[in-house]
Amino acid sequence: MNDRTSSSGGNSGFVQFVLREMKPKGKLITPFNVISFPIILLGIVLLVLRFSKGLGFVSEGSQDLPWGLWIGFNVVTGVALAGGAYVITFMVYIVRAEKYHPLVRATVLYGFLAYVFYAGALLLDIGRPWKIINPIIGNSFGYSSVLFLVAWHFLLYMLAQLVEISPAVAEWLGLKKVRTILASLGLGAVVFGITLSTLHQSGLGALFMMAKWKIHPLWYTEFIPVLFFVSSIFAGVSVVIFIGMISFRVFGEEQIDAEYRASWNGVAAGLGKACAVTMFVYFFMKLLILVHGKQWSLLNTPMGFWYLTEVVGLVLIPCIMFIEGARHKNLPIIYWAATLTMLGIIINRINYSVIAYKWYIPLSERYIPSWIEVVTTMAIVFTVIWIFRWTVNRMPILRKPPEWAIEGDAH
Repeated sequence: MNDRTSSSGGNSGFVQFVLREMKPKGKLITPFNVISFPIILLGIVLLVLRFSKGLGFVSEGSQDLPWGLWIGFNVVTGVALAGGAYVITFMVYIVRAEKYHPLVRATVLYGFLAYVFYAGALLLDIGRPWKIINPIIGNSFGYSSVLFLVAWHFLLYMLAQLVEISPAVAEWLGLKKVRTILASLGLGAVVFGITLSTLHQSGLGALFMMAKWKIHPLWYTEFIPVLFFVSSIFAGVSVVIFIGMISFRVFGEEQIDAEYRASWNGVAAGLGKACAVTMFVYFFMKLLILVHGKQWSLLNTPMGFWYLTEVVGLVLIPCIMFIEGARHKNLPIIYWAATLTMLGIIINRINYSVIAYKWYIPLSERYIPSWIEVVTTMAIVFTVIWIFRWTVNRMPILRKPPEWAIEGDAH
């Protein structure tokens, strides 16, 4: 029995606590709520229609162009943008860069929610959702398939993230003994999670290697897994910067410690440097691949111009912005660089799964997502934000844990 339930009269006290915590905190009528809540409700209705009427009723995908918005954005892009969890935990627990410690729980929480909802979106894109278990058990795919490995990486990494964030849940509920047990599992879960992340980020890239003749030569290379892994680093760190920027505007002093607020300029500058370094490595790799592949002539084509927009406009330019922003601790420049970087990752992953995939098909026959796919995707993203906000407002995510938890860790 935890402290709250014991002091409130057993189970009835616990129920009252839960009901109290379920009440909204803060203003109900805000621009974000007004926009997002109706979209979430509409998304729920559309999901019912999808599962009752079938995939063809809501999706514009086909046998020739099967990977649409739900896979290209929700899964392939969403996983890359959630890479901040393994990057920050590596920096804090392995490299011992303690100044980034206040970011750990927020990034792990976002990563966990992203994996649950974005990877869960696979159910939407499978004609027979009940067969989603097949890659996990190796049925029809085999144990040596890339999809089998990626499926297990996803599943195990979600469990590792759940263990990492579980002490915050125990602190919220006042479960002291449970919190002690969960905290003792934290370091093992972190190491396990970091290992899995490096595998499945590159594993997603390996899926595209099986489509050599279907992906435009400017994007296809045998180094796609490495490019996916490296890009997930600066993609995830950019999201961490973006979440930090938004958090200071959304959450009050009760949810964000004063020490964290005071140190944010230095933290953001450090994250900007990390992004700049990894983006330069990524850009240099892309340049080497282009030179080695001798694809210069393809740059003077519509797809070549689009490729340059991605690589120069959304990788090199944000990289330079990160360098300048970190050097002068100019937060607006860092924020704009993070935003451009996230946009670049979205475009990069959509290129692989939609735009540069079977680029030779006439435009009139190309895949264009239906409004239902767009609205459902927006509903998923907004749901993640709502749950993230609800959790931060109640659990010690951006603020310090309770004293009893800190004392327990000290002992």
